[in-house]
Amino acid sequence: MSRSHAAPAVRLAFALFVTVAGSAIAAPASQAPPLIPRAVLFGNSPRDLPQMSPDGTRISWLAPDAQRVQNVWVQSVAGDSAKPATHESHRPIYFYRWAADSRHLLYLQDGDGDENNHLFSADLETGTIRDLTPFRGVRAQNVLVSGEHPGVVLVALNLRDRRFFDMHRIDLETGAVTLEAKNPGDVLTWTPDWDFVIRAATAFDPATCNTVIRVRDAADQPWRDLVTMPFEQALFDGQVVGGSLVACFGPDNRSLVIHSALGGNYGRLVRVDGDTGKELEVLASHPASDVAGEILDPVKRRVAAVEFDPGEPEWKCLDQDLAADFGKLAKAAPGFPTIVSRDSTNRRWIVAIHRSDAPARYVRYDRATGAVTPLYSARPGLEGAVLAPKRVVSIPARDGLRLVSYLTLPPGVPAKKLPLVLYIHGGPWVRDHAEFDPEVQLLANRGYAVMQVNYRGSTGFGVQFLNASTHEWGRGTQQDLYDAVKWAVAQGIADPRRIAAMGWSGGGYATLMGLAQQPEMFACGVDGVGPGDLRTLFGSFPTYWDGILARWRRRVGDVEHDDAFNRERSPIYHVDAIRSPLLVGQGRNDPRVKLATADAMVKALRDAGREVTYVVYPDEGHGFARPENQLDFFGRVEEFLAKHLGGRAESWAKMDGATAELK
Repeated sequence: MSRSHAAPAVRLAFALFVTVAGSAIAAPASQAPPLIPRAVLFGNSPRDLPQMSPDGTRISWLAPDAQRVQNVWVQSVAGDSAKPATHESHRPIYFYRWAADSRHLLYLQDGDGDENNHLFSADLETGTIRDLTPFRGVRAQNVLVSGEHPGVVLVALNLRDRRFFDMHRIDLETGAVTLEAKNPGDVLTWTPDWDFVIRAATAFDPATCNTVIRVRDAADQPWRDLVTMPFEQALFDGQVVGGSLVACFGPDNRSLVIHSALGGNYGRLVRVDGDTGKELEVLASHPASDVAGEILDPVKRRVAAVEFDPGEPEWKCLDQDLAADFGKLAKAAPGFPTIVSRDSTNRRWIVAIHRSDAPARYVRYDRATGAVTPLYSARPGLEGAVLAPKRVVSIPARDGLRLVSYLTLPPGVPAKKLPLVLYIHGGPWVRDHAEFDPEVQLLANRGYAVMQVNYRGSTGFGVQFLNASTHEWGRGTQQDLYDAVKWAVAQGIADPRRIAAMGWSGGGYATLMGLAQQPEMFACGVDGVGPGDLRTLFGSFPTYWDGILARWRRRVGDVEHDDAFNRERSPIYHVDAIRSPLLVGQGRNDPRVKLATADAMVKALRDAGREVTYVVYPDEGHGFARPENQLDFFGRVEEFLAKHLGGRAESWAKMDGATAELK
């Protein structure tokens, strides 16, 4: 029989919840703050993402080298000279972690945005950097390490078949690659047990569109289906690999701890029997949020805390000692804490403190003494700058569905008749958060109100909210965006004549659709790597997306065969309705929204006599990773919005190192 687990909630609020019934939000009339330089927001952080080696003797971080490329640096905790451990010369490193041996650093790097990440190791004793996955056209993901097996790393590779990922074990000393678990063709993510043996998998059955959690009793035993989640009751676990629905094995190393919405609306953390799949207990749940993440305690072999995010993030602690730790952190460093690194004894932590109105701040925490030692801010150049908090607003859609959204107001000016940027998240099955966004801070500093809408289908708000998006991408999802704009206008916050749509990927698609469907609502639009034709988009997906295309077809509709449906939902067929000017940014190596797709959309607009500024970056993919290119593009965004909405702008100038090509 299931039982609820009474867990203390640690909630560190930093946003104001406002309902539609409230009055318009207003700021005192005063002078707008000085312009924040773009370079402070989008340039290289002087030091970011610190991590502690498992043995606790070294600390690492990301920082630019002499060539201004972000690499991994290492220093002993005792404080000797810091040295770069990696030597990337063009494209910055964003993901890295320590191997469990405290000797090797692991990091991912692709080829100018092609998303075929290779896994590299940097040997701190010899200085040798080795490509652990030197296979052309092969992608590495699902990287796992274990303190009990420090000499190896587990990584998923589509080496045997480009369509799906097998799990491999790689020896860090010899580089030998051994097949660990063979993918039958439907597995998206793999999970090891506490002995570092792959014994669980999250799969998606394209024939039924069911999500299946699969287990095996040992490495030499056959796989068997343990839990089956019908399509309408399955939580979304990422577009390609995302987060697994399996959190970990239970303390007995046989039961499983999983995310499940079976029998309800919201995703709970539950423990199920490893033989039958029967639910044994509910570890944590929330009345308005799916499980967003968890903290594991490998020593006790259990989940120590669970994250939920109904609008603002919060932890529910299953371990009372952890609740006390978070309480001490809350007093010393207000904000939402995330453990980014800890030593193998789980005594010494590095914690990131997140707020919507401040960049990440890092502290060192000693669990034995309770000492909280500040390290640094990811963007110290913002110290003293006037930044804007996100306010959580609950907006009713036309059918009564509640849209958890974020409103950011420009500091120092009255919140009345402001130019507004509708900043639309992509996915479409992801979500916006109450977190620090450089883009949002740039826009608010320039005088714009910023609205971010978790439209139907955004993840984290229950399966009913997710299912409300089925066959509604480009229709109901768009109407949610327009409902939010109308709300801001009705509240007196937004000037109806000065509204822009802006977004990346699926947000770029929504921008194009918005300008076509509501030409009177939007004065201009900024489209970053947005698809103009859904049929072409489906045909452009990388081969390793084949396993989840059935999910896209079920959610979106039959754009591949139903010509009328595709024409209705694809903005390229509605260019005649678009009246407002557009700024379009595209990466030449984009593996999802191909360059030819963006070219076709721009050509259709220009053939119809529409105003389009088109910028292509030859060394980027689905989004822009290099800071020089980000600075270049957002400088163009500033001038574009200032021209059409009347906000402030730091003048654009040619950026050294940027590769922009005007088309």
